[in-house]
Amino acid sequence: MSEDLLTVAAVQMACGGAPEENIGKATEMVKQAASMGARLILLPELFEGPYWCKDQDPAYFDWARPVLDNPVLIHFMELAQDLGVVLPISFFEEAGKAYFNSLLMIDGDGSPQGLYRKSHIPDGPGYQ
Repeated sequence: MSEDLLTVAAVQMACGGAPEENIGKATEMVKQAASMGARLILLPELFEGPYWCKDQDPAYFDWARPVLDNPVLIHFMELAQDLGVVLPISFFEEAGKAYFNSLLMIDGDGSPQGLYRKSHIPDGPGYQ
């Protein structure tokens, strides 16, 4: 295999209401993709639960967590390091009084490489 090639995997999975099950399923799919040679593995957006953004229910704000000490991000940093894969991880972030649909880019050594914050949740004509 050429050093210039990058194998990418895009994971599709149903996400239910139990975050632990979704995280477990995502973990297994990352391991499977890595075992097949993927080095960049893309998980679904906000995969900890069903894609709730379309519902506009304030109860979902309880799902938000800060970047620091976020157990899901720590889990996937450790997994990335163990497998030597790059994982862009989507999560619902609480940053002070602000909330973001964020993505933490995790490098193959498990280190965070950047944080991207969407400044909106999709809404508008035709979205719903």
